[in-house]
Amino acid sequence: MRHGLIQGLPTRALIPNAITVLALCMGLSAVRFALTQQWEVALIFILAAAVLDGFDGRVARLLNGSTKFGAELDSLSDVIAFGVSPALIVYLWSLETLPRYGWIFSLAFAAACALRLARFNANIDADEQPHKSAGFLTGVPSPTGALLLLMPIYLWLVTEAEILTKFYVVAPWTAAVAFLMVSNVATFSWSSLRFSRAMRFPALIGIAALIVVVVNVPWISLSVLTTAYVLSIPISMARYAKVRRRSDASAQHGEAG
Repeated sequence: MRHGLIQGLPTRALIPNAITVLALCMGLSAVRFALTQQWEVALIFILAAAVLDGFDGRVARLLNGSTKFGAELDSLSDVIAFGVSPALIVYLWSLETLPRYGWIFSLAFAAACALRLARFNANIDADEQPHKSAGFLTGVPSPTGALLLLMPIYLWLVTEAEILTKFYVVAPWTAAVAFLMVSNVATFSWSSLRFSRAMRFPALIGIAALIVVVVNVPWISLSVLTTAYVLSIPISMARYAKVRRRSDASAQHGEAG
């Protein structure tokens, strides 16, 4: 315990790692409520896990508590909270009615989440990351993928349309989201957004208003937000293609000069 260490882990790293473990527990707790068909509570726990996942890395950087242990723990937490748990929720909600093959779709989503995180960890120190250098992500991140997977449940809670619970709707959607997670599709990265000084206060007000709306009408809000995200994917692909064309043209011009 000397020099601020507890069994080799810096004291300043305890808080961000505790947040990561809490996110993992939220994900597992979501399954516990799904087993008793308390779908709204289960979704709230997944949403809480996503919020916590957005904080742990920032808290670690703020406290200068980033460690390799924390990075590995974060990946393990993400696999459980955003891979295994949502897959089980969707299976219990709909896919178990698909004879013989429903479980395969749930497995595919959980495996896609694990593969995505493994790819991210393998490329984290890579020098050549064209999407990242251009301000984009490669594929859909795992927390976003989990929220997208659960979109039919949000819509069902809003509309009570029974067709949304049918396996012939949910199974293709599960496969599509799993594909997007492991694909090379360029998607928008919120961390790359930069606001001018004049826009920072209005942006802060907009974020606060969004939080209020999500808290008060969560399923309508999440339905709108996830739909908007899906619609943004073709736009992000087009934007990235434009950035690459400009980059390639500049490189060719530099070689010609």
